[in-house]
Amino acid sequence: MSSLLTHEPLLRGSAFTGILLAMALWELLAPRRQQSQRRGARWPSNLGITILNTLLMRVVFPLGAVGVAALAAQHAVGIFNALRIAPAVSLLCSMLLLDLAIYTQHVVFHRVPWLWRLHRMHHADTALDVTSGSRFHPIEMLLSMVIKVAIVLAFGMPPLAVLLFEVVLNATAMFNHANARLPLPIDRVLRYLLVTPDMHRVHHSTVVAETHSNFGFNLPWWDRLFRTYRAQPEAGHQHMTIGLPEFRALDESRLDRMLTQPWRNA
Repeated sequence: MSSLLTHEPLLRGSAFTGILLAMALWELLAPRRQQSQRRGARWPSNLGITILNTLLMRVVFPLGAVGVAALAAQHAVGIFNALRIAPAVSLLCSMLLLDLAIYTQHVVFHRVPWLWRLHRMHHADTALDVTSGSRFHPIEMLLSMVIKVAIVLAFGMPPLAVLLFEVVLNATAMFNHANARLPLPIDRVLRYLLVTPDMHRVHHSTVVAETHSNFGFNLPWWDRLFRTYRAQPEAGHQHMTIGLPEFRALDESRLDRMLTQPWRNA
C-alpha cells in the first residue's frame, strides 16, 4: 500500500498528460464544432487553474483521498471494513458509489445558489474542449475533496478503488468535454455505457433547461434513472451557444477574472 501512495502522483500525472495530449490531437484531426475562441486565448488560463488546483490540493490535503482510504483500511474504519466485504465487491461498489456521489454533488452545485456561483466558473467557458474538463474554481475543488474524503471514510473504501476512480474521473472528464467528433452510430451506443462528448455538451448550453441536465461525468445511468437526461440540444450541436450569458467578454477567459467570477454578476 505504501508503494501505491508513493507512486500515486506519478500515476495520476502520467494518465492526465497522456489523455490530455490524445484528446487535443483528436480535436485537431476531427473537431466537432468550430470554436468561438482560439486555444491561445483560453488554454493558458484553463491549464493554469488546473495547476493551481493541483498544488492547492497537495498543500491542504497532503494525503489526498487515496491516503485517507489507506488510513481507513489500516484502522478498519468504515462500513466495508467492518463487514469484511470481499475486496472485489468493495472495489466495484466503491467506484459506483463515488460516481453516484459526484453526480449528486453536481446536481446540488447547480441547485444551491451560493454553490452555483462557485460552479458557474466551469460553465463560463465559451468554447468547450479538453481543457474545460479540469476548469473548476479552487473553492469548489476544496469542497469536493471534503465530500469525497467523508464518503471514503464512511464506507471504508479501498485505496485502489479510490485511485482508480480518480484516474478514470479525470480521463472521462477530459473525454466528454473534448471538441472531438465521434461517429453518431458509435455515440448512440456508447452513451448507454459512458458519458460522451455530445451528451455532455448539452450540459454547457446557455439554455437553462439544458444547463440543468446531463450531470454525469463517468456513467450516464444516473441521468436516465433520475430523469435529468436530455438527448440533444434544441439548436443542434453546430448552432448551440456554449457558456453563460453574463460572462461572454473575451477578458473573462483571463485567470484573474475567472477566480473572481463567483463574486461578480457580470
